[in-house]
Parts: sequence; structure tokens; C-alpha cells
Amino acid sequence: MKQIVQSLRNGVVDVVQVPLPQVGRNALRIRTSVSLISTGTERSMIEFGRANWLDKAKQQPDKVRMVRDKVKTDGLAATIKSVQNKLDQPLAPGYCNVGVVDAVGGSVAGFRQGQRVVSNGKHAEYAVVPKTLAAAIPDNVSDEDATFTVVGAVALQGIRLASVSLGESVAVMGLGLIGLLAVQLLRAQGCRVIGMDFDPHKLALAEKFGAEPFQLGNDADPVAAGIQFSRGRGVDAVLICAATDSNDPVHHAAQMSRKRGRIVLVGVAGLQLSRADFFEKELTFQVSCSYGPGRYDPTYEESGQDYPFGYVRWTEQRNFEAVLDMMACGALDCAALRSHEFPIDRAAEAYDLISGSAPSLGVLLRYPIAAEPEARAFERRGVVPITARAAARPDGVVVNAIGAGNYAAAVLLPAFRTAGATLGQVASATGLSAATQARRLGFAQASSDPRGAVTDPQADAVVIATRHDTHSAFVIDALRAGKHVFVEKPLALFHDQIDQIEACVAELPAKPLVMVGFNRRFAPHIIKIKQLISAVSAPKSFIYTVNAGHIPTDNWIQDRMIGGGRIIGECCHFIDLLRFLAGAPITHAALVGMDGDARDSVVIQLRFGDGSVGSIQYFANGHRGFPKERLEVFQAGRIFQLDNFRKLTAHGMKLAPNLNNLRQDKGQLSCTKAFVDAIKLGQESPIPFDELIEVARVTISLAEAA
Repeated sequence: MKQIVQSLRNGVVDVVQVPLPQVGRNALRIRTSVSLISTGTERSMIEFGRANWLDKAKQQPDKVRMVRDKVKTDGLAATIKSVQNKLDQPLAPGYCNVGVVDAVGGSVAGFRQGQRVVSNGKHAEYAVVPKTLAAAIPDNVSDEDATFTVVGAVALQGIRLASVSLGESVAVMGLGLIGLLAVQLLRAQGCRVIGMDFDPHKLALAEKFGAEPFQLGNDADPVAAGIQFSRGRGVDAVLICAATDSNDPVHHAAQMSRKRGRIVLVGVAGLQLSRADFFEKELTFQVSCSYGPGRYDPTYEESGQDYPFGYVRWTEQRNFEAVLDMMACGALDCAALRSHEFPIDRAAEAYDLISGSAPSLGVLLRYPIAAEPEARAFERRGVVPITARAAARPDGVVVNAIGAGNYAAAVLLPAFRTAGATLGQVASATGLSAATQARRLGFAQASSDPRGAVTDPQADAVVIATRHDTHSAFVIDALRAGKHVFVEKPLALFHDQIDQIEACVAELPAKPLVMVGFNRRFAPHIIKIKQLISAVSAPKSFIYTVNAGHIPTDNWIQDRMIGGGRIIGECCHFIDLLRFLAGAPITHAALVGMDGDARDSVVIQLRFGDGSVGSIQYFANGHRGFPKERLEVFQAGRIFQLDNFRKLTAHGMKLAPNLNNLRQDKGQLSCTKAFVDAIKLGQESPIPFDELIEVARVTISLAEAA
């Protein structure tokens, strides 16, 4: 299918072929008929992309601080690579989609195939959205009008926060799509409205919709206009729907407001507030978050769990429904807001229009009616060919990948390419990230069907880089399909999943390799430490300090059922590393958690069969300016200290001078190469299977103890 993508590096808009996205249990797949470009949001992303490095930095000072801290800890080269990888990830724009339901997830009720719906789906021929972010379109509302539903919900949410009532006077500053929809919704609610903008055409539309127009610029005084409009009392509420860096909108809004008036920022404006403006009048100022309660809540948006109607009357979805009802009864005129229409193949022209100086307002994108089923039979499989499949060499290893997220795209998949693997098929749930990485790295196919990547007869191995809760099932599927398996940590989240993997390996007559991405044991500094401590027959003491940093509690990795939590999701790396360096089984493991943060800041104590001991100090309450990882090894009168996989120092002996590196090397390339070479040469797994099981069980038990 065709989808629009936007480059963050240079702002270029392109239409690309991507696999048909799969439908989750709580989602709908919609065949798009028309979508609306949200001029303000999407134009700002184009402008950001087209900006030079300096201007990009000025627009995101918080990111600049993060980059500066990363240079201190990881080095300049690693930081530049990380930033470039981020800019290479395409943006999938769009959130005003109208079409027909093509497929319904197993847990979805209230929607059916063939039903016309509006959603916050992307600009694509097919969009997959959670059931809570779609709404049925009334029969008397056209597809073209319905595309304004989501931006209408943005305006409606601002109005709800302003708590306006019949007869109140309201100023709307900025008469773009959201501002003009806000004018109509306010008038329908019985409010008196003054609309303010620089554009005479938009002012004429606002007047048509029942507002009193006021043109900004040319020494015009918006404060005097607002006070005069409110009969000298000050307006009851102000909706700022403009997009500007200036502080003037908020300052003028405060000055024209009555005592205890309400100001709601729906758009973007400078926020250097004057205390005097707000103090004397006891004004209320609030920033509106998109289109209603539920926005950015993964439980609502991703899991499809609605809020109780009796307690949260208006949500994103119910705001969609309210806007559609206003369209159905004729209270919203959307036809007057449409200025241009383009077929999706000419999307670049549409974006040139909205980012140029020519006047435009509501710009629609039209999608072709798909010819079913013959013309889309291949596409229905969720596979798109990218390059011709490379001929498999007798000693070659064909690798398929499931998952194309940030780590896979930036580190893991490029490492397999460098290691000499032949890249077959890469799959991701949405298909877009798979298609992007397939083109960037040279995979033969992109897919949205993970099972197809497992069963592909041409693949020798499968790389699993998906969310943690899917790992064990994919590992078992791949093993039963006769594939070698490389799974990004962790191996599994629960003991019964480990039982199933062990049983699967035991029952297979041929023994495919199973490898977990414990790359740190392959880092050059670690290999050197291992050589030095193995040469002396004496127990070791390990102190591993991890400055892990804070992760919000609503992040997916913190969910025990999805990410497993940070002990399983991250600490497994460090447990494995100490297990490798000790060279002996773990005989005892204990965990002490910090009060109030027992899952994110912990001390893990390990004892090994050779008498060695280890302490992993994993803390989330530090500062990112400090090195993220520090390993100290004490043995027989010697101490080795490794800082962030860049600098190795020793006390009690001399080291070669080339062990201090400008570039951080955590062993990712050596890890993947060891796996690929083992397959080529018919060798055992670079990490013994029983060690993988041992580390997994210890880690899961520690997480349960926490």
C-alpha cells in the first residue's frame, strides 16, 4: 500500500510502498478514502526538517542538553551516530483519516466491516487504529466533511477546558482550521465570539460563521477590541489557536480578560508569562492537550481500555462523536474550510502548498479505490519486495528479522549486515518501519507478518527484536520451523516460558542455535579483562555500577506483562556479564530494593561456584552526566576498572596503552558475527544454552522478589 512519509533530516515528503499493516485484537484496519492535512502541525514538521543543524538545535534545547551529556559519557562518534540514526527514522504524518472498516480485531465491538468511520489514522491507503480512536460517521455527513472531525475535537477540547456557557463573550486568537471550527462550536453553544487574525480571508469566514472579525497588524490593538467587544467588562474566556513563538498572544489575552477569566492555549505560543497580568485578575491559564482525555495514555490508546462513561463523560472518542453530531445537525460548515484537494500520488505538491506563501486552508488527500482481490493479492500477504533476493552462497547465512524499532534499526540489524549475513525479510507490525529499514539496509523484503518471517523457507536464522512479551513465543515458533534464533534480551518473562523453551529444544532432533543478545561479554575490553583474570587462579569480586536513569512508570518496559520490568528487561545484561567473567555457575542471588523505588533502584548480590562474588548496583536516581556503566574487578592484589566501555585502567599491573578508546564498543558487532560464524561453521552457540537458561531463571526470580 501507499503511505506518506516525512524526513526529519531534510523535510522531504515522499509516497512509499509499505506492507499492509496487521490488525491487533483491539484495533480496526481502515481503507482510506480521504484524509485532511493538519496544516499547522504538519507544516511545522516540514519546517523543522528543512532547518539546518543549528536551527534544529535552537528549536529543541532539551534535546541539545541530552546530546551534550551523551558526548561526555559515550563519546562524540557514538553520539553523532545516534543523532543521525534518529534523523533517519521517517515521520508518518497525519491524524485526520476517513474511510471504510476493512478488518476488525477480535476484541472490538461496535464496529463492522464496510462501516464508514473517522479516526486519527495516518496518511496511508490503509490505517490501523485502536478502537477508542475511531467513530462511526452519520449517514448525512460526507467523507470530506468528516475529515475535519479530529481537528474539530481539538477545538472542542479547548472549549471544554474554558468552561464557557451561553451568553459569554469569547475571543478566538488565530483563525486557522482549529480556530474557525472553534468559532462555529462556540456560536452553537450560544457564546458571543470575536475572531482575531492577520488574514482577511479567514476573518471573512469567521464573520460568516457568526463572529465579530478583528484584523491584527498595522498597529491594531487587540486588547482594546476585546474589551470593547465585551461591553467594557473584559472577555470571559480566550482560546489561543495561533502558532507562534511570540509571547504577545498570552499577554494580550490576559489584558483583555475580565477578573477570573479563563485562558486556554490550544495552539502554540511563547510562555514567558507576566505575573502582574495574572495576579491582579486571578486569571486561569491552561494548556489543552490535543483532542481529549485519553490522549497519550497507552492504556486507552493502545490497549483500547475506555474510561467509565459515568466518571469521564468526554474522551477523545466521545469528542469525535460530538463533533460528528454537530456536523450532522448542520451546526458546522466544513465545506467552506476546504481549499484544495490532491491525489495521494501528488502529496508532495500538497505539502509544498501548505509550506509556501500561497493561501490555503483545508487541504484534502484523495485515495484510489483498491482493486480487490487480484490486484492486491500479494499485498494482502503483508509483504512488499524491496530488492532482488541475493543468491544464497553455500557458506552464506540468510537472516530474517522480526522488529525494526530504534535499537534494531540503529545497532542490531546493521551489525548483522556488517557480520556478512544475507538479509532476507524484515517484519514489523505496522510495516512502515520494516519497509524503511529494508530500503536502508538492503533486505530483500519488508513485511507486516512476523509469522511469515519465521516460516520463510529461504531463511537460516531469525532475529527477534520485538517487545519482550513476544520473545518466548517467537523463539519457540522459529525453533520448530528449524531456524537458528538470535533473540534480543530477555529470553522470556516468566519461568513457565523458560520451561517451554527448554522443552522445545529438548524435543528437537536437530539442535538449532539459540543466542540471546548479551553483547557485553563480546566487548573488547571485557575479553581483555577475562583473559587477565583467567590467568590467575583466585576468586574475583565484581562491582558493577549502572547509572540507569529514570523511565516513567507508564513506559511499556515497566509493565510486568509486556516489558517485564527493568530487572528482567535490563539487569539480565549485567547478570550475564558477571556470569561470563566469573566462569562459574551462580549459586546464590539476592536483591535489595531502595524504599519507594524497589523495582528501579536495586542492589543485586551474586555468589558463584568458584567462590567469586558480585554486586550489581542498578540505580535510576542518578544524573545522566555520569558514566552509565562502570565495572570494577578485584582479584589477587589487582583492580581493573572499566568506564562505559571506553576506558580500562588497572592497579597492580600495567596494561597496553591502546585500551582507552574514543569510540564506545559494547560488543554488538562481535556478538552478531560470532552467531553468524557459528552457523557457517556448524559450531556450538557462542553462549552456551545452559548459561542462557541459568541467567534467565536467576533474573526472573530476582524480579519476582522485587
